[in-house]
Amino acid sequence: MAKANGFITIQRKNAAYRPIAERLKDYNEIPEPMSAEEIKQQAARCMDCGIPFCHQGCPLGNVIPDFNDLVYENRWREALDVLLATNNFPEFTGRVCPAPCEAACVLGINQDPVTIKQVEVSIIDRAYEEGWITPQPPTYRTGKKVAVIGSGPAGMAAAEQLNRAGHLVTVFEKADRIGGLLIYGIPDFKMDKNILQRRVDLMAAEGIEFQTNTHVGIDYSVAKLKAEYDAIILTNGAEQPRELPVPGFELEGVHYAMDFLTQQNRRNLGDTLTEPDILANDKTVVIIGGGDTGSDCLGTSLRQGAKEVIQFEHKPQPPNTRPIHNPWPDWPMTLMKSTSHEEGGKQEFSIATKAFEGSDGKLERLRAIKVELAFDEHGQRHFIEVPDSEFTIETELVLIAAGFSGPVQNGLVRDLGLKLTKRHTIWVDPDKMTSVSGVFAAGDNVRGQSLVVWAIAEGRDAARGVDKYLTGRVHLPASNTAIAS
Repeated sequence: MAKANGFITIQRKNAAYRPIAERLKDYNEIPEPMSAEEIKQQAARCMDCGIPFCHQGCPLGNVIPDFNDLVYENRWREALDVLLATNNFPEFTGRVCPAPCEAACVLGINQDPVTIKQVEVSIIDRAYEEGWITPQPPTYRTGKKVAVIGSGPAGMAAAEQLNRAGHLVTVFEKADRIGGLLIYGIPDFKMDKNILQRRVDLMAAEGIEFQTNTHVGIDYSVAKLKAEYDAIILTNGAEQPRELPVPGFELEGVHYAMDFLTQQNRRNLGDTLTEPDILANDKTVVIIGGGDTGSDCLGTSLRQGAKEVIQFEHKPQPPNTRPIHNPWPDWPMTLMKSTSHEEGGKQEFSIATKAFEGSDGKLERLRAIKVELAFDEHGQRHFIEVPDSEFTIETELVLIAAGFSGPVQNGLVRDLGLKLTKRHTIWVDPDKMTSVSGVFAAGDNVRGQSLVVWAIAEGRDAARGVDKYLTGRVHLPASNTAIAS
């Protein structure tokens, strides 16, 4: 443990955010770094809880009490070793993870939990500043070649683990840059893309080959892939957007959220767009979907100068405190506000979209209705329209942030003949091998749309399965995923 009575004498302190008026003028990261002394004080709140349920909350099984204690003792270099033993990319999770570890913190039963996420990102940021993070190429090569399809956090984690085991790893990415949703899905104000590029450069220096602008299954045949590599890992995500089957979906002004977010990230990277701009400036924007992607659209729309932003959520408004059926240490199903919600806009709950309307092929208005949640005799959930509650909103831009239904099946998945689950995700065995021998899968294409931290955990698991398949034994740390399952 850290300080014996730290959780009693020290109050939780979060990183300060840049003023709203200032941050709405740019896309720079929002939090301001905390000092080493402040982080030490926050780490001191980690208590001698007996059973650290933060392990249960973290999909990676991070050894949180240990690195908290080491930070409290100013042993930052050792804290880094503990952190990197289970987490390949704490600079990502420390910025974009919603911190299920904090939701499971024992202190959180009746007090504010430890600021685990802030301690984590402070350790890795200091490590880079001090020069502790350097390329660590393997000391030997097995001669086995592994192809990783997709360069998001699952693919990057699998690639790094397998490279450490001495295998020759090539990461194929259909886009022009490495990172998947990290590069084009997550806004810069949540994670500066230089943070991502720094890690990609490090991995390349360690011997991992990155091949961009290569769409396996489209312009690089599956047959060629299977012939050239000893094992394949699919980390191609869940990119099939969930459609909204209402009239007027085809109108100009109705767009998927990811198209909108990708465009802005490309602008920030200095790209010249070849497709028509999707911009919120001087428009009334309606975002359909209440999750993180919808929140990201909100913050981006405000920065683009939207006249008004309204975010619709189909579900009822969550309570402010845990309901009785949602006890600690489960993730709290309570009302949460993101930094984007603090910046402006409106949140509307229990809303269903009826139609998009306009003229000359352009969006002019949206018709919606209030809904209520009901359950049938089988306990199945249904949404029932509230009589006489239909309304209209004049809008020039609608962003669909309703999630994804699974991996895109045309091309790679279909060509390989992979078995799918009832949820249309890729079926895998306990070692993450698919129904095709030598082909593994991990991340959102297996779990469905999920968190970056889960993608990293899945990538590590797949790497372990591949190493076992190629060598008959495992040269990597044991999986920690079972702790959180």
